[in-house]
Amino acid sequence: MKKILSILTLFALISATVMADNKPGTFTIGDKTFLLNGQPFVVKAAEVHYPRIPRPYWEHRIQMCKALGMNAVCIYIFWNIHEQQEGQFNFTDNNDVAEFCRIAQKNGMYVIVRPGPYVCAEWEMGGLPWWLLKKKDIKLRERDPYFMERVKIFEEKVGEQLKPLTIQNGGPIIMMQVENEYGSYGEDKPYVSEIRDCLRSIYGKELELFQCDWSSNFEKNGLDDLTWTMNFGTGANIDNQFRRLGELRPDAPKMCSEFWSGWFDKWGARHETRPAKDMVDGMDEMLSKGISFSLYMTHGGTSFGHWAGANSPGFAPDVTSYDYDAPINEWGLATPKFWELRTMMQKYSDKKLPNVPKAPMPIITVPKFELTEFSSIFNGFDGMKPSIQKEGGLKTFEEMDLGWGAMCYFTTMPNISEPSILTADCHDFAQIFINGKYIGKIDRVKNEKTLKLPPVKKGDELEILVEAMGRINFGRAIKDFKGIVSDVTITATIDHIETTWKPQGWVKVALPDSYEKAADAFIHNFYVANQIIGCHFNIV
Repeated sequence: MKKILSILTLFALISATVMADNKPGTFTIGDKTFLLNGQPFVVKAAEVHYPRIPRPYWEHRIQMCKALGMNAVCIYIFWNIHEQQEGQFNFTDNNDVAEFCRIAQKNGMYVIVRPGPYVCAEWEMGGLPWWLLKKKDIKLRERDPYFMERVKIFEEKVGEQLKPLTIQNGGPIIMMQVENEYGSYGEDKPYVSEIRDCLRSIYGKELELFQCDWSSNFEKNGLDDLTWTMNFGTGANIDNQFRRLGELRPDAPKMCSEFWSGWFDKWGARHETRPAKDMVDGMDEMLSKGISFSLYMTHGGTSFGHWAGANSPGFAPDVTSYDYDAPINEWGLATPKFWELRTMMQKYSDKKLPNVPKAPMPIITVPKFELTEFSSIFNGFDGMKPSIQKEGGLKTFEEMDLGWGAMCYFTTMPNISEPSILTADCHDFAQIFINGKYIGKIDRVKNEKTLKLPPVKKGDELEILVEAMGRINFGRAIKDFKGIVSDVTITATIDHIETTWKPQGWVKVALPDSYEKAADAFIHNFYVANQIIGCHFNIV
């Protein structure tokens, strides 16, 4: 065993030298193994997501992964963070994925890239950009002409950044994934094939392409010319996970492309954890059998801003923290799970693992404080005409060219002498006011769609303030419009007759989720919108 490990260590040193010298190399499929520059290679990858890590900490996190005994990092490419508005691409600053890959190579780590277009990852809309929904009849993750047109443009832009960094060009990128767990979405080999062809047209036939899925559904969309990998988590029966793959492809290498170290957290639920021993034992078993893996997540980080998604079925928004109970915690420190894993990983290296790097900056604490001043959210509504629509019916955020934030819908009420029921399908959290007085809320998380209103007089103002939370990132529900997504009705029983009103002529005012708009909250006044309201009701 020691002799075998010594030979593998020698191969690893030779490969590392080739990579450090930026010399062209190869990564291919051999008999029951991957081949790095022609030699057997077990992938020990750490999944980390560069947008979830502030750029000054990138190198530290990569070094932490290497100190665990990993030889590669695995990354998603989040389409929607790179193209936040159609046709406007950003690969700079914290979006500089090419620089992240170069830092990995500098530290002797290979890179596995998962460029989507869909990635899931508990990320807003699974990585798809919200502006796709401006085309209401679009079919996502299918061969919809517009969707595929935008996919190919995006992948080409990513290719401009990453093609020079493939192993064939002397870079660290050894493998690239085609789509992501498509079996949990549907069965559409022609679509998956078109994504494959798109990537091959950009990176050439030499770069190794693979597709991942669950052992229960990977045959639905498995393409004959791609490497198949399995996704499963802590506590899984390793042999069972690869049994069917072994029957279909007995000579293929085995890889768990997502071995889940923990799980994600949802608003209102407990913090998810998974036992360290179960995780370490599973990885130990895989390594003892020559099975490659990517540990999802090795370091989760933070879904900053509005980037946290939501799960389905139902609607369960994810929290900002993406700690994931990973070995490296949210702020980059080693956990007890880290040390247990490092001890096990040392068994599979003849060389002492690198020292664990110190945190680049000290951890601070924020003293307890009280908020004593505030500005009404209504003050942030922009008085400029482009963000106000005076005519027409209800519109979603997407129809109003709003990606994230809040929208206030205004109208005036008829005379309703009895309490009434307001019905509205709001995505995602709505607060209802009459003449500026708070009446109640409608919460999509709780599947609420109705609210009791008090009696009102003709001309009273109804205001529905809708806040968007993360777009669903899993399953068919990823086509997740925000705002009020169907007609609003008000129903009351007057003199034993049930009458339903359908408000018309809504005024809609947008509040984008941006720092600039937050600052404007102290400048613009909500009453700008009041001055332009001219609404009416139609009885259904």
